[in-house]
Amino acid sequence: MKPNENDKPSVELRTDVPHSARIYDYLLGGKDNFPADREASAEIAAVWPNLPNSMRANRSFMRRMTHHLAAKEGIRQFLDIGTGLPTSPNLHEVAQAVDPTARVAYVDNDPMVLVHARALLTSTPEGRTTYIDADLHDARAILDAPALRATLDLEQPVALSLIAVLQFVTDEDAAHAIIDGLMSELAPGSFLALSTVTADSAPEEVTKGIAAYAARGIPERIRDRSEVELLFRGLELVEPGVCLVHRWHPDAEAAATPDAHVHMHGGLARKLG
Repeated sequence: MKPNENDKPSVELRTDVPHSARIYDYLLGGKDNFPADREASAEIAAVWPNLPNSMRANRSFMRRMTHHLAAKEGIRQFLDIGTGLPTSPNLHEVAQAVDPTARVAYVDNDPMVLVHARALLTSTPEGRTTYIDADLHDARAILDAPALRATLDLEQPVALSLIAVLQFVTDEDAAHAIIDGLMSELAPGSFLALSTVTADSAPEEVTKGIAAYAARGIPERIRDRSEVELLFRGLELVEPGVCLVHRWHPDAEAAATPDAHVHMHGGLARKLG
């Protein structure tokens, strides 16, 4: 599949400034990072030693959640916002392993992700994936993007995925506005899946880690369980509700992970008619 019309011919990569997506990539063992990211990662991990464990638990949550939506809920359309750098298996790979006709629209506005858009734009012949360069805060631009409309049928249920992105939205009113603006346009039977940073399981470690991120120009918001539950207001939470991500329909590896090593709350909820 050819890159979509939202791809830009060139982007400015600030490789001298650490970036959250590249820090995430480095701590997960990826190669799409630069010295500034590796230096920041080492300094952050010195005060947040379980951050890589929490990141891996979050990726596992994404896989289990996507499989649940495709295999148990019959969802065949996914809108993944805040995609980040490709880390296999990507969301479309999980969904299309259940049903090759599944369609996925990825959305991000990070230059490094844009460079790797072609890596995301691989699909089964029966399905489709696309990449949209848009800002999380601009629901209208996302939903009206020609590439999205060519990929997803918004008259049918869609799973909106906001995995490990809302911690970078530090204003709570803005976070609710993002969710409301997107979910209001999706059909009944659609789902919201999200995860975001919490300090509930390790208050001292996470607080120090968030401060280390902020010192490098990457502010984040910590949310407790009740605040994360409020992000799902007006929706019907799927059991077990909001919990640490490794406790959501855990596999054997997740079940064996200590709570203190996981610093993300997550959940899945359904939009009713």
